[in-house]
Amino acid sequence: MNIKAQIPNMFTMLNLFSGCVALVFVADFNFELAFYFVCLGIFFDFFDGFFARKFNVAGPLGVQLDSLADMVTSGVVPGFVMFQLMRDNDSFGAMSLFPYLGFIITLGACYRLAKFNIDTRQSDSFIGLPTPANALFFTSLPLVNASFFDDNFNGVIYNNWVLVGLCFLSAYVMNAEIPLFSLKIKNFSFAKYKLQIFFLLLSIVLLLIFQVLAVPMIIVIYVLLSVLNNFFTKKSV
Repeated sequence: MNIKAQIPNMFTMLNLFSGCVALVFVADFNFELAFYFVCLGIFFDFFDGFFARKFNVAGPLGVQLDSLADMVTSGVVPGFVMFQLMRDNDSFGAMSLFPYLGFIITLGACYRLAKFNIDTRQSDSFIGLPTPANALFFTSLPLVNASFFDDNFNGVIYNNWVLVGLCFLSAYVMNAEIPLFSLKIKNFSFAKYKLQIFFLLLSIVLLLIFQVLAVPMIIVIYVLLSVLNNFFTKKSV
C-alpha cells in the first residue's frame, strides 16, 4: 500500500468525522461547539488537497471522498443549523413545515459539489460560493447572536422569514455563474496575488477586532470583492 497516497484520504476522513460530531452538537443546540467542529473539518479539508498536490497523489477516489465529506460538514450541518433555529422559534407554529426549508442549503450544497467535480473551469478559481465558506456563514449566525445581541434583538437575527430568504439566497449563490477568486496562493508573488493577500490581511484584522462577528462579514466581503474584481477585470480588457 502506498502510504503517501492515503495521507490525503486520512485528512478527508477527519473532515467527515468533524462534520458528524458537529451534527451531534447541533442536535443538542450547542451551536458553539458545532461551529468549531465545522471549522476543524474545513481545516482538514484544506490539508487533504494540500497533501494530494504535494505528494502528487490526486486521483478520482480522493475527489469523490472529498465531496462526500464536504457534503456532511459543509452541506448537512448548516442546513440542520437553520432547521433547528427555525424550529426553536415558534412564530411559524409548532406543526409548521417551514423549518424544513433550512435544508434548501443542503440541497444547494449537494448540487454545487456534484457540479464542481465535473466543471473543469474551477481549477484555479471558483464559480459560485464554495460550500465551506457558505457553511461558516450559517454556522456562525447563532454565535453572533449570542455574543453581540441581547434578547431584544433576537427578532432581527432569528426572524424566520429572514432565515428562509437566506437559505434560498445561499442555494443560488453557491450555484450562480459568479467567478470568485481562489485563496490558493501557489507562490509568493505580490503582483499576482495582491487581491488574495489584501483579503487575507483584512480578514485577520476583522477577526481580531470583531471576533466571531467577523465570520459572516468576511464571507460577504469575499463575494463583494470577487464581483468588483470581475467588473474591473472585464472593464480593463
